[in-house]
Amino acid sequence: MLTQRQTELFKLIVEEHIKTAKPIGSKSLCEKLQCSSATIRNEMSELERLGLLEKTHTSSGRVPSDQGYRYYVDHIMKPKELTGEDVLNLQTIFRNNSLILSDTILKSMEIVSEITNYTAVVLGNSSKTNRVSKVEVVSLDSTDENNFIALVITDTGHVEHKKMYLKEKISLNDIKNVVEIINKHIVGTPIDEVSAKLEFEVKPIISEEIKQREVLYNAFYNVFTDLKNTASVKVNNPSHILKEPEFKENAPKMREILEKFEDKEMIKTIEETEEGVHVYIGSENHFDDDVTIIKTKYSINGEEGTLALIGPKRMEYEKVTSLLNYIIKNLERK
Repeated sequence: MLTQRQTELFKLIVEEHIKTAKPIGSKSLCEKLQCSSATIRNEMSELERLGLLEKTHTSSGRVPSDQGYRYYVDHIMKPKELTGEDVLNLQTIFRNNSLILSDTILKSMEIVSEITNYTAVVLGNSSKTNRVSKVEVVSLDSTDENNFIALVITDTGHVEHKKMYLKEKISLNDIKNVVEIINKHIVGTPIDEVSAKLEFEVKPIISEEIKQREVLYNAFYNVFTDLKNTASVKVNNPSHILKEPEFKENAPKMREILEKFEDKEMIKTIEETEEGVHVYIGSENHFDDDVTIIKTKYSINGEEGTLALIGPKRMEYEKVTSLLNYIIKNLERK
């Protein structure tokens, strides 16, 4: 347990380091705490002994350790009131009734990414209660008659698309007929029940009416199976985090983080399963030891997923947690 003076000193060190990205020395703290430099050095040495501070190789000053950031988040940090400008920018999104929920989520996180200069991630899972409202097929390449995109539109207005490559050349008329049959039988069906309906209701009809039935049926069956099992992944401003002093002069680290942002399977590990806003510092996040991830789960109107902001461990914890709490609260009102 820290003394009152140690708590005040530690808070100052963390918040000053967050602002400046520089190690904090004793001289800069004497006036604020009205203590001698020797007293400050002794207290800093004690905080270092407790594992909350650590020395850097380039300076005699100290910076918070991962354990120190964790102590700050758990015992010192308080929610930060959002500025009027931040609230106004977000409210333009929440009050736009023409936006469907998924677009509101994406646009609000884009704004938060700009406000904080951190990378925003949205992982979305179509809820099992979402129902199919329409299926369409669009030719992807006029020079390749076997290459298509299947569009699946849900009752919430959400649109998913999957590439569909047919190994055999099939007439556009047969494809059109299959789409009509599918729409006739699965519109209004929950996403997780579509595969069964295709197998037991649609397949027998296609078998009777369509010549190349097996190829077409398998293609559409795979589309819906993938849709049911695949989460959407959206990464906003992956380069933002690389502008931070910790990374911009470290080319190997920049490449490593960018590669992780481009790896969808790696991004999916960010998924949050617990309610509330949670902070994962360094090795706690299983994404990268040099970043902090602050994230929250959402489950609203049949859609669920994860909202996350990724930044340096020297992150504005109070601001980010307040922003994510604000977004969740407003999304739940829509």
